[in-house]
Amino acid sequence: MPKLRIPFGQSVLTTHIDQRRFAAILAPTRSRLQPRDRLVSEALRRPIRSPRLQEIAQPGQKVTILTSDLTRPCPSARLLPPVLKELEAAGTEPADVTVVIALGLHRPMSTSELTTAVGEEITSRIQVINHDVDQTVRVGVTSANTPVDVLRNVVEADLRICLGNIDLHWFAGFSGGSKALFPGCAGEASVAANHSMMTTPGASAGRLKGNPVRSDLEEAASLVGIDFILNVIVDGEHHIMGAVAGDAVAAHRQGAQQAARRSVVPLPKAADVVLVSAGGYPKDINLYQAQKALDNARHAVRPGGIIILVAECREGFGNATFEQWMREAASPAACLHRIQQEFVLGGHKAAGVARVMQEAQVYLVSALSPTAVEQCGLTPFPTVDDALATAFGTLDPAARVVVMPQGGSTLPSVR
Repeated sequence: MPKLRIPFGQSVLTTHIDQRRFAAILAPTRSRLQPRDRLVSEALRRPIRSPRLQEIAQPGQKVTILTSDLTRPCPSARLLPPVLKELEAAGTEPADVTVVIALGLHRPMSTSELTTAVGEEITSRIQVINHDVDQTVRVGVTSANTPVDVLRNVVEADLRICLGNIDLHWFAGFSGGSKALFPGCAGEASVAANHSMMTTPGASAGRLKGNPVRSDLEEAASLVGIDFILNVIVDGEHHIMGAVAGDAVAAHRQGAQQAARRSVVPLPKAADVVLVSAGGYPKDINLYQAQKALDNARHAVRPGGIIILVAECREGFGNATFEQWMREAASPAACLHRIQQEFVLGGHKAAGVARVMQEAQVYLVSALSPTAVEQCGLTPFPTVDDALATAFGTLDPAARVVVMPQGGSTLPSVR
């Protein structure tokens, strides 16, 4: 069969799999590519359960627009101009608008990164700032006892707009919607309390109804209030495939349905080997982010099988606590026991990796040092071909392979 192209950072790796070993390629369903401007403008013209943004905004209001950092494939530079056009139609002045990068607990973006993310034309006339966990204020507590600490600039705004992309999320169901505000602009204790529910029933990829993490974060966001959202669904090349706007929950649900139709892919039988890419940059910017693809891949592998994760990880592990927990874990079971005894942000990602390692062997093709990878209990390989050759030599000669080129956006459903 032809060579397979596996996304790796901002490039691709190629490999060849013998037809006798090849089982399937699992990827998001492709839909007809439409002009992205038309999709976004149509969503803004016909918001879901909400008036148009230009009808909501009032002259003189202080407006805060929340959008994603560089670890997300949200096309902020494409979404902000039409949103600002709606605000300008309502009489909003550029001086009254602030764009907040909803970092959550991720590192701040540099000045050049901010310009790249939102566009030079935006930064030249609109204030753009990073979320700062040290500048949050308490606005309440959720019914699950999550303290709701949110960035002061967001709390004190008259109008709050959330941008984002909707994709699978390994324990919040899907990204997007209220997540830009909470935990995107929340304090550290708030994020920890919300994310600690990741181990409870219902907290899983592709699930919104009955998901305790999603319910809690939406309740928290409602204590502050979100006036309008604009969310998009993007493909592996970051083309906009769908757009929704309007009410923070209702619009998000319709967008999630679109994302699910693309992302949930049936698989007749679990595979012996799963070759999975996080989807390239920025989804594999570090191991902290690439873990989401690994978690999706576990749904496609048989017990005792092998997952080959392909992720560049140009920024290393991406989180100091995550790296420490990965290196310190004596075994996957020990890591899972530790998170049950003491929930720590960063450690929760290590526990996610440990859960996969209990079910399958994990090989890693990355730019990380082999020593660092081995210290984490993973098996490093310099190339995809080397990893496949070892996998075939380890398992039954008739071992079959499933390939997931866009693992962060693909949820296998074994029938």
